[in-house]
Amino acid sequence: MKKILTLVIVHQEDSVLLGLKKRGFGMGKWNGFGGKLQEGESIEGAAKRELFEEAGIHAVDLQPMGVIEFSWENKSEHVLEVHIFKSTHFEGQPTEGEEMKPQWFNITQIPYEKMWSDDKYWLPLFLAGRTFAGKVVFDEHNNVVEHTLS
Repeated sequence: MKKILTLVIVHQEDSVLLGLKKRGFGMGKWNGFGGKLQEGESIEGAAKRELFEEAGIHAVDLQPMGVIEFSWENKSEHVLEVHIFKSTHFEGQPTEGEEMKPQWFNITQIPYEKMWSDDKYWLPLFLAGRTFAGKVVFDEHNNVVEHTLS
C-alpha cells in the first residue's frame, strides 16, 4: 500500500530551515517539515498545513521540486510517495512545537550525518534548484541500499 506524504524545506539564499524530529517516525533526525494528507486534502494543502503545525509558519509560496518513492527491503508493502516542496517566503516566526524543533543551517553546514541517509543524494539537487524524481530502497536499519534519481 502506497502512502502519499509531503515534505517542505524552507530555503532562503544560503540557508535552509530544518526541524529536529522529537517523536515518532524519524525521531532524532533533522528533516524538512511534512507528513500525511488528511482526507479530501490536496498535496499542496497538506504541505502548507504540516509546515504550520510543525514549524509555526505559513508558506507564502510552494514550489514542487521532486517526488521520491521510498520502500524497505523487508517491508515490500510499505511504500511512501513523498512530494518535496521548496518555500522561499513565509509568514511568522519558526517556533518549536511538540513534534519538531526548527533551526536554520547554512547550506555548507547541513547535518547530513544526522539526517535520513538518502538526503545526501537529492538535497544537493534541491539546493541547486533542479527538479527530480526517484526511488530509494532502505534496509531494516534505514540505510540506503539502492537509489535512482533523474
